[in-house]
Amino acid sequence: MKEKIEEYIIVIDRLLANDKTDFRKLKEDLLVHISFYQHERLVHLLVLMLVGIITTILLIATLSFTNIFLILLLIIFILLLIPYIFHYYFLENRVQMLYSLYDKVKDKIKK
Repeated sequence: MKEKIEEYIIVIDRLLANDKTDFRKLKEDLLVHISFYQHERLVHLLVLMLVGIITTILLIATLSFTNIFLILLLIIFILLLIPYIFHYYFLENRVQMLYSLYDKVKDKIKK
């Protein structure tokens, strides 16, 4: 997913630099891609929240009942939570970048 969105941003940048680009079609294509990435971002936010809630519950349970099984489960969920946070951060930033590219395309259409 990371490579796909990065490649798409590079393509949009190149098309913005080209004056022969049909910016109206580019605007529609960009809107479609933005909606796909927004959906992806929402799904990852829900998964991140679920893993965060489970991790918090496991932390409280581990502090309340000292059990090796709970400690191992907590470690697993913490190790799972960290990559989810970084991936969601990446998606959020790239979707914001797509918004700014969309604004540039709109400005090109107005000219």
